[in-house]
Amino acid sequence: MSSICLIDTSVFLNLMDVPNRNNDKAQVQDDFKTYALEGCTFILPMATIIETGNHIAQNGDGNIRRQTASRFVAYIKLAFTNKAPFRLSELPDSQEILTWIDEFPDHAGRNKSPTKTTEGTSFGDLSIIKEYEKCLKLFSMSEVFIWSLDSDLQQYHQRVRLI
Repeated sequence: MSSICLIDTSVFLNLMDVPNRNNDKAQVQDDFKTYALEGCTFILPMATIIETGNHIAQNGDGNIRRQTASRFVAYIKLAFTNKAPFRLSELPDSQEILTWIDEFPDHAGRNKSPTKTTEGTSFGDLSIIKEYEKCLKLFSMSEVFIWSLDSDLQQYHQRVRLI
């Protein structure tokens, strides 16, 4: 069975070893190796790239930010040229984004979870959820999941249903 894994920012920060955002680095790297050995296809959503870049730019002194940003750029360039262990998600078109924009107020207004009653779903997370839903349709015979350290996104995991 093949698996499609969308990588959330919380995981990518650890894979990229971003200082002060990498507390789960060892576990994430071990899990990455396990998923890779199982033949998992890793997809890097655009929101993950943007959010990771934001965290890098807001983190540490200038030398650390620059070093981390250079490592980040190298990984992203590899993904753009299909040489990285993950590929980029398809960029949404204007109509798709407009649909997400229309849905955003409802997602922002609802509690993110029973334990997170003072925040709703961010637009970045909503775009990752929409990418997950797109993958469910495109890869209907595959397990599809969002790999996240955020319990709110961990619920997005669809196993293959055999008839």
